[in-house]
Amino acid sequence: MANQPSRYISNLTRKTYALILAGGRGSRLYELTNWRAKPALYFGGKFRIIDFPLSNCINSGIRNVGVVTQYKSHSLIRHLVRGWGHFKKELGESVEILPASQRFSDNWYEGTADAVFQNIDIIRDELPKYVLVLSGDHIYKMDYGNLIAQHVESGAKMTVSCMPVPLEEAAGQFGVMSVDENLKINGFEEKPENPTPLPNDPTKCLASMGNYVFDTDFLFDQLKTDSETSGSDRDFGKDIIPSIIEEGAVYAYEFKGDDDTVAYWRDVGTLDSFWQANMELVEPVPALNLYDKKWPIWTYQEQLPPAKFVWEEDNRRGTAINSVVSGGCIISGATLRRSLCFSNVRVHSYSEVEDSVLLPDVEVERHCRIRKAIIDRGCVISEGTIIGHSREDDLARGFRVTEKGVVLVTREMLGLKVGY
Repeated sequence: MANQPSRYISNLTRKTYALILAGGRGSRLYELTNWRAKPALYFGGKFRIIDFPLSNCINSGIRNVGVVTQYKSHSLIRHLVRGWGHFKKELGESVEILPASQRFSDNWYEGTADAVFQNIDIIRDELPKYVLVLSGDHIYKMDYGNLIAQHVESGAKMTVSCMPVPLEEAAGQFGVMSVDENLKINGFEEKPENPTPLPNDPTKCLASMGNYVFDTDFLFDQLKTDSETSGSDRDFGKDIIPSIIEEGAVYAYEFKGDDDTVAYWRDVGTLDSFWQANMELVEPVPALNLYDKKWPIWTYQEQLPPAKFVWEEDNRRGTAINSVVSGGCIISGATLRRSLCFSNVRVHSYSEVEDSVLLPDVEVERHCRIRKAIIDRGCVISEGTIIGHSREDDLARGFRVTEKGVVLVTREMLGLKVGY
């Protein structure tokens, strides 16, 4: 029999409806999101970003989930149908896709709050006691049951999930809050350029993760009021949270790792952060454990043969050192170092790939040298191509190079047809 805390939390999660906001464009990822929404972007060798909040829901015991889509959602919807469409409504579980459909106005979703407001009728039909609103574009593993339990025990009407973040990372990027000794929020700034530091650590601030728990009736009341407020941006951070802090019903939940350590959470909203988060996975002991059987990350992946490494000659040997290589890949007489290959990648003889992320279906022909690059899905790198060794040469060929020297290569930049 489950112990009392586990039973208590499982009862709460069964009364919760989760809504994942997955319509974001991810403009700071530039060409990488020209043809896909940010939550549909590949991550970690076989996953998509949306798989992380979805897996967190399932592992937390939340089985009623809606995914709100908008910007260039075809690849996202296709992934959700293939990988997450097997739940049985008659068993009290579902993952539903909620595209913008103008049910309450003539507009598309105008902000995070409006995205929820335009789906009130669907949420109401589920009869939840609590609504969990989640950002669909962050990488982390989190038990939402603990968040919901604190929400109930504190008497909050709304709880904001947060974590300490260095000031320089938070500036202009995250909502920042200040709290009292009981974690009641008494101040909130939306993406300030000069965040308010923590009292006990002047180098960090308390940043919102974009995850919220609401009492359902309270949420509906706030959304209705906001929808009738002239000049509102229809956004939780800009409008909803500041408007209700004075009521004293908004609390913070500090997301922590095991033994109160700093939890793993990555906003892969820039090319540099996307590259860095993937590179962390090739470390011998990565900060994010994708091999954790107690908290698996679920996804859809077609059935593929095992990865294959061929040729063993003095100057032609298929090897991968400190690298992650997915199913369907063939490393044929080439060398990978500190790199991550998604499904169906081919790297041909005498090529060298270092510190790079190769998305699905990439082909690297012979005698190529690639370093510190992100190669988008379906790219074919012609024989003898050198990438990442000369900033000037990369820019001259139309590749994008970040301030930290990460090179992005897409099919369009190579003159190929676009793809997801």
